[in-house]
Amino acid sequence: MKQAPNPIHNPPEKKESRAGVLIYSVTQGAPQWSPRDYASFADQGYIKNAIVYRCIRLIAEAALSIPLLVYDENDEPVEKHPFYDLISRPNPFQGQAELLDALYSFLLIAGNTYLETVLLGKAPKELYTLRPDRMTIKLDPKGRPSKYIHKVGHDEIVYDVPRDGKQREILHIKLFHPTNDLFGLSAMEPAAYSIDVYTAAGAYNKSLLDNGARPSGALVVVGDKEGDASLTEEQFSRLKTELEDRYQGTQNAGRPMLLEGGLDWKPMGIAPVDLEFTQGKAQAAREIALSFGVPPQLLGIPGDNTYSNLKEANVAFYRQCVLPFMTRVCQSLSVFFTPSYGDGFRVWFDINEVSGLVQEREDTWSRINAATTLTTNEKREALGYAEVEGGDDVLIQSSLVPLIMEEEPEVDDEETGLDDQPRGGLGEGEDENEEGGEDNPPDPSETGEGTKGR
Repeated sequence: MKQAPNPIHNPPEKKESRAGVLIYSVTQGAPQWSPRDYASFADQGYIKNAIVYRCIRLIAEAALSIPLLVYDENDEPVEKHPFYDLISRPNPFQGQAELLDALYSFLLIAGNTYLETVLLGKAPKELYTLRPDRMTIKLDPKGRPSKYIHKVGHDEIVYDVPRDGKQREILHIKLFHPTNDLFGLSAMEPAAYSIDVYTAAGAYNKSLLDNGARPSGALVVVGDKEGDASLTEEQFSRLKTELEDRYQGTQNAGRPMLLEGGLDWKPMGIAPVDLEFTQGKAQAAREIALSFGVPPQLLGIPGDNTYSNLKEANVAFYRQCVLPFMTRVCQSLSVFFTPSYGDGFRVWFDINEVSGLVQEREDTWSRINAATTLTTNEKREALGYAEVEGGDDVLIQSSLVPLIMEEEPEVDDEETGLDDQPRGGLGEGEDENEEGGEDNPPDPSETGEGTKGR
């Protein structure tokens, strides 16, 4: 098949994108278009719905703030690696942030995202993100993808899938779908009804404002003496034109209507309060946020929003949404680039560098530092630090000295000469009236204590 000319890169002998987006086929040899309505998700969801847009932007921007790191076989971060050069300058038209932003956003909108790798020899040299609504796939006799097909208009480009362990050109990342083995499930699909409700509420509010912030009604023609209650074609057209020109729109709100004889105005709308307009719209927004895994507090949805709740919601957002999202992407990148960079190649992230978990880390450090049953090295290991010499002793909380410190030796009474002294009460031959007794305390001058302090 003749390859279509590439509209972006030239000349063809140089490394260049062969743009593609994949749609799988469930039957051998014949392509089948994706059942996802990507155009509706993009237009009605991302473009026209503020809650959907903000959910996707929050997740994508939070993921962008987490650096991608390369780790070796010993799970130690690598400072220099070809992957860093590739991802930092993926192609002549995009930087790292723009490329990854598109990769993450396509995955959230469509449930599928595609990354094209341009190879120069055997090494990846450029990366491009591809729209999920332009791809098809053909399967081999075993039901595995054999060709990725990108089609724009009448032009299409075919990417073969190698079976000999060579580097593939197309990376397909998808979200789990319970009834589709080839395509992922968009987060907008479970929230489709709520998206429609939220969008319809906004449209209703706009229509209400355009009609003077009043519900619709009807002009009723009162019959004359002969019972005729109709308008001529000319009267109807003139009345309709007058209503549209003089009484519709926000600029005409509150303007009194002048009715001619035989006409009466009958309101027919339902007040927004009867429809629980505000509450219904807020509930739809919460359901959309729930589908994406974003806490409603982060979206400004009316509710129990306090500073404490906001901090807890931010931690939950990173723990339950962003980190699982990044785990999926990093593992897919690791497997995809293994033929080029070797079996020990792994893309991951440092959880200690995630800005959204600062408060959680501070709480963890405080709890570990306050533990009295752990040694210094055990505390350092729990926090991810190396051991130090002399850190294997348990410290008690009061003075922070080793718990195994030797106890002070007991003092022998014979050495102090206290055996001959009475240990309490009256000595032999003494009574309470003698000097030193309870009623006659000894003279300080005789005891050697002096008079200081009396």
